Amino acid sequence: MALTIPAQLTATCRTTPERAAWLAELPDTLRTLERRWALTLGPPFDGDGVTCAWVAPVWRADGTTAVLKVGMPHMEGEHEIEALRFWNGDPTVHVLEADDDRRAMLLERCKPGTPLRTRPEREQDVVIARLLRRLWRSPAPPRAFRPLSAMTAHWSADTLAQAEYWPDTGLVREGLRLFKELPQSAPAAVLLATDLHAGNVLHAQREPWLVIDPKPFVGDPAYDATQHLLNCDARLRSDPDGTIRRFADLLGVDQERVRLWTFARAAAESRDDWKDGGLMDLARVTAP
Repeated sequence: MALTIPAQLTATCRTTPERAAWLAELPDTLRTLERRWALTLGPPFDGDGVTCAWVAPVWRADGTTAVLKVGMPHMEGEHEIEALRFWNGDPTVHVLEADDDRRAMLLERCKPGTPLRTRPEREQDVVIARLLRRLWRSPAPPRAFRPLSAMTAHWSADTLAQAEYWPDTGLVREGLRLFKELPQSAPAAVLLATDLHAGNVLHAQREPWLVIDPKPFVGDPAYDATQHLLNCDARLRSDPDGTIRRFADLLGVDQERVRLWTFARAAAESRDDWKDGGLMDLARVTAP
């Protein structure tokens, strides 16, 4: 079967020379993994969110199905394989095989694989809160995951480099201040998914819902509320206090820290288009 590269993945890989080189090597990488793990590759998943990895259903030599994922160079997802090994299927997909150097994983396939985003948002709140509370554990040495401050520092550097494009300097600078302050004042340090939203939770047979695609960092549990909240855009804008309070209560974390993290991301997280005022509008309604 001819290999297909999704258009969104191709576009993402054009942003840096390192990713362009990875993309050029991807066909050879896939053929190597196909032989090594005795796989029959299906067409890759293509659609919203498939921008940082080549992901496809596969069939193993014994006839069972799995998912092959090969990740592009990506700061946030660098330790995904190690995190999935740490959680060991509780409540994530299992890693069946892995090639750390190639950022490649053969993963348990979720069936039917329907994403949680097909369910009403208030139901999503409950499911994601339960999953996050199970994920939050403190890794013991020798596991060495990066602190959340490494990610916020990375974003801050990108944002500062784009200062000429900021639409509201005051809001951005306050967000940058919180990116530095909040990791230092965290009441606990646990392994976070950091990107857990209803598109990264799939209906499965082994458990009703399993987590995919973590971007692991160690830090403040309140941070892990933000990606789901940001994906509930209309509800968050119409009732920011009520929406944040409900989800924080389900998680058992401090509501004010969730609000501050949500504001900081909306105001100061690095982005490709600072002219898009949507996030800055959200920053205004969640501002300190």
